[in-house]
Amino acid sequence: MDSKHLIAITRHVSPAINRCELTMLQRQPIDVERAASQHLAYEAALRLAGAQVHSLPAEPDLPDSVFVEDVAIVLDECALITRPGAVSRQPETESVARALSPYRELFTIQAPGTLDGGDVLVVGKTVYVGLSTRTDRQALDQMQAHLGPFGYRLQAVPVHGCLHLKSAVTLLAADRLLVNPQWVDRENFPGMSLIEVDPAENYAANALLVGETVIYQPAFPRTLARLEAVGIAPRLVDQSELAKAEGALTCCSLVFIG
Repeated sequence: MDSKHLIAITRHVSPAINRCELTMLQRQPIDVERAASQHLAYEAALRLAGAQVHSLPAEPDLPDSVFVEDVAIVLDECALITRPGAVSRQPETESVARALSPYRELFTIQAPGTLDGGDVLVVGKTVYVGLSTRTDRQALDQMQAHLGPFGYRLQAVPVHGCLHLKSAVTLLAADRLLVNPQWVDRENFPGMSLIEVDPAENYAANALLVGETVIYQPAFPRTLARLEAVGIAPRLVDQSELAKAEGALTCCSLVFIG
């Protein structure tokens, strides 16, 4: 991947973030100013990794809208605009579709199917789709119809105990995954090298690969030590405020070759 052509679409934190959707966590107060500051540091990390950051303005009426990953899947040949599983999030798609339209042909998931981008993990020409409370088989069938002609193979992956597939597994390199085996079955990923999170750090499986840089959170020191032990030196970004909104590092950007 040539980092000179990497683009990352992000969005500023909504001032209404304290009204975010929650599925797995109890509600805690979110310091909006601190969340915004942490998000700026995240965008800075994207730039250091070689991405040109296109930051969309905040959406005051859409509390979860900083989590742009959930409303689109960007592949080399096209982009899929999702239909988020939380009804309150479905209006987020319009502005992201406008931002992507100069770069990709767009396809759209139609009702009644629901799909969150956080449930989609792309590894080469294999697209793993988490079946969760936010993503269903009707959306998976639509994805197959759109992506099959480009040579993609879709694989359904049951998710249990967490919000999204990428809460349980993310990409560290072309052939290596970081995984929480309590939330997703290792056998779904044959041929891949797997690094398991430390059992004491359930939420530690979310890392963001940008070019050749792994971005990671300092909140999971035991799993970080496991990454460092195999020669991975992540760039650390604190996202503790957005974590209260069930956010993670992959949630906050759409990274692709422009």
